[in-house]
Amino acid sequence: MNTTALYWLRRSLVGAAAALLAGCASETPAGPDHRVAFPDSGNQNRAADLGACPELQVSADSKLAFRVYAAGVQIHRWNGSSWTFVGPSAVLSADAEGKSVVGIHYAGPTWESNSGGKVVGTVLKRCTPNPNAIQWLLLAAVSDGPGIFHRVTLIQRVNTVGGNAPSTPGSFVGEEARVPYTTEYFFYRAK
Repeated sequence: MNTTALYWLRRSLVGAAAALLAGCASETPAGPDHRVAFPDSGNQNRAADLGACPELQVSADSKLAFRVYAAGVQIHRWNGSSWTFVGPSAVLSADAEGKSVVGIHYAGPTWESNSGGKVVGTVLKRCTPNPNAIQWLLLAAVSDGPGIFHRVTLIQRVNTVGGNAPSTPGSFVGEEARVPYTTEYFFYRAK
């Protein structure tokens, strides 16, 4: 199976899993509830606590639009001498418990809402507050579409747990490791 077919198959499976999770939880709405996922007030609009990573601070002309929680895997592939990063595959939720699924996150890096809006980012800055977890990031939006991600300019990935490449060599070239991770993403728009 070629790389493009695998990408779309993986993306479809993540989307199906997100829809299944949303439909199975009795207290979870069938579609995204933007009042829960992307509220206009309260703790959701508090900027990220950057702790030891002040270099990830957004500019003063940026306003927090919303925050989501991600749970999934970071995919790494063995090239014969080291693990190379392939991309993420995660479900996005409005709550830390993952009960209100609002979208998916996949290679690009791309964030896509249940309603189809999406944004693609590129890394601007990195910080490693915990060597046992993937780095915290500041990303710039390089493309966006209609919907909740429209006009997003900056994205922060913070409070990461897990996701690092395996510390042991792979068994064969092309072997994939799917390492569980969680994080929070903060999305900003220009004021």
